[in-house]
Amino acid sequence: MLNQNNNTRNVVLITMVLAAIAMRLVNMQFPALSNFTPVGAVALFGGAYFTDKWKAYMVPLVALFVSDIIINYLYAGKFTFYSSSLFMYACFMLMVWVGTFVKNVTALNVIAASIVSVLIHWLVMDLPFVYGMPNTWTNYGTLLVRAIYPFETNMLIGDAIYGAILFGGFELAKSRYNVLRTERQLAL
Repeated sequence: MLNQNNNTRNVVLITMVLAAIAMRLVNMQFPALSNFTPVGAVALFGGAYFTDKWKAYMVPLVALFVSDIIINYLYAGKFTFYSSSLFMYACFMLMVWVGTFVKNVTALNVIAASIVSVLIHWLVMDLPFVYGMPNTWTNYGTLLVRAIYPFETNMLIGDAIYGAILFGGFELAKSRYNVLRTERQLAL
């Protein structure tokens, strides 16, 4: 039973990585959908559900890294890596950490975690030095305002929609299939 449980959870992990990569690639074609991806929701979900926390951190990292390689190649015509990506990866690692605080999965808790995650992304990714600008309050304020729409708004909407699908779907599936429950939940 434990081996089947791990295999099923691994399939869920791989599916989440592939979905996140696919949505980032699709959104690349539609600038109005920038940041409307499941990666934030996947990070929160991993932090909340995966007992092996290293997997929770690896899922968004792998999804971001692989899709970054493809996206950067399509934009630049070569395989390249931008130093600003390290800040983005750090943001998503913090989102996984925020997800670890979602002990009781309710709509309110998931919404609150999504808002905190978007705030983390917004405040960190718009630091002027991330983009090589002089680190002034004016530059920071300008970047914060420019990021509200569409970037952070889309991220919040994406986290809400994909979060509802991931958290709601997994809770529903757990209620029907014991294989998705942890050993502790099975003992209850």
